[in-house]
Amino acid sequence: MSAAPDRAIRVDDVALFFLPVEMRVPLKFGNQVLSSVTCARARVRVSGAGGKTATGWGETPLSVGWVWPAALDYELRHQAMKDFTIRVAQAFADFGESGHAFEIGHTFVEERLEDLRTDFNTDRAPAEHLPHLAALVCFSLLDIAAHDAFGNLHGLPVYRTYGPEFLTHDLSHYLEAAADAGDRVSFAGKYPADFLDAKPPTRLPVWHLVGGLDPLSPEELTGSEPDDGYPVLLRDWIRADGLDCLKIKLRGNDRDWDYARLRAIGEIAEEEGVDWLTTDFNCTVTDPEYVNGILDELKTDAPRAYQRILYVEQPFPYDLEANRIDVHSVSARKPLFMDESAHDWRFVRMGRELGWTGVALKTCKTQTGALLSLCWAKAHGMTLMVQDLTNPMLAQIPHFLLAAHAGTIMGVESNAMQFYPAASLPEQAVHPGLFRRQQGWLDGSTLLGQSGFGYRADEIARALPEPVFGGL
Repeated sequence: MSAAPDRAIRVDDVALFFLPVEMRVPLKFGNQVLSSVTCARARVRVSGAGGKTATGWGETPLSVGWVWPAALDYELRHQAMKDFTIRVAQAFADFGESGHAFEIGHTFVEERLEDLRTDFNTDRAPAEHLPHLAALVCFSLLDIAAHDAFGNLHGLPVYRTYGPEFLTHDLSHYLEAAADAGDRVSFAGKYPADFLDAKPPTRLPVWHLVGGLDPLSPEELTGSEPDDGYPVLLRDWIRADGLDCLKIKLRGNDRDWDYARLRAIGEIAEEEGVDWLTTDFNCTVTDPEYVNGILDELKTDAPRAYQRILYVEQPFPYDLEANRIDVHSVSARKPLFMDESAHDWRFVRMGRELGWTGVALKTCKTQTGALLSLCWAKAHGMTLMVQDLTNPMLAQIPHFLLAAHAGTIMGVESNAMQFYPAASLPEQAVHPGLFRRQQGWLDGSTLLGQSGFGYRADEIARALPEPVFGGL
């Protein structure tokens, strides 16, 4: 498969870097408390017609707690993800396919990634098997880098390359409509560009993450909090950054705690003039009545807090095939968004059948996959959001651009500045509006007029470590 001969690219070289980042405060993912993360960064060189070459960059945090919740020792999972990322980088460098980065990425995921994961798991005990979601994250930085390189080769922003003049096939080559869609949905003659905002905003409302360990009041402070000039208490964050949107991490297995947490944050929102809340149960709920009961009690006893809840995010286990839970009763109360479950458009289709009404996109599940899920969801009337993986440094930029072009229910989540703001200082010097939340907004105007994802990487004064694979 290839795009028009004068448009196609081929991956020539890959370099892979691991950037360790320490958190200023711990972050709780489900049952896992994180104090550090490894960000994987890829540099990809591609060639096009006439021997022209270009370089692209991609990055994502290898968020072990999110992609691989397990009782297995954290460091074993962490090292496995790093090892698999190296293996994927080697395979991508040797892949040999040509076309648009979108086409190359799709073919790699469909034809290579699962075989690589299976081979990687062959000599491991079942408890040590790397999940599919983790494999997607390990590949995502390479996919993102290829998209960036494609745009750079053609001297265009990435999002201007998703139409028929650059792609070989329309979306009917990749997507199938839902069985109940009838003639209302057809992907024939449609391309990703048809589902993207043709005039994306340069500024987006930003969501702040209220983690399960975050103190809400001075009485909850222990004295071990960092004294680094950044806020700690929720009210201080709201006032410092002008926040209007709060995402609340809940436990999903402690009903009283979850309800009390929602009530307390709802009261703070009321007092501080915050308009929007959302709840994130991180896949820990198995019975819809758990969520329904909390929402119903909140609606009765704290109606203003209930009204502020814009949507509910991923309460139920992300393996939809193994957990076919009918969730229509939840989505009848509030919009219900898939996150971890939305591996690709097929899972989005399955989720819609079960009652999910929205999709939370993430670039860490690949830029290619995010675009396909976006197109399928929009064609079927589902609402979109773009959720964060606590993206610092370069990872923040494709994340922001996906939200700007997707047309989300409300802005974008961005919380790296809460957990490791210093990690992004070199990038912040070039793109100050993307790495500081001001008056409740992120500002991506520094990306305008740039090719690829607009990183302006040559202006970012970041010294990289030696590559763990390759080296251009």
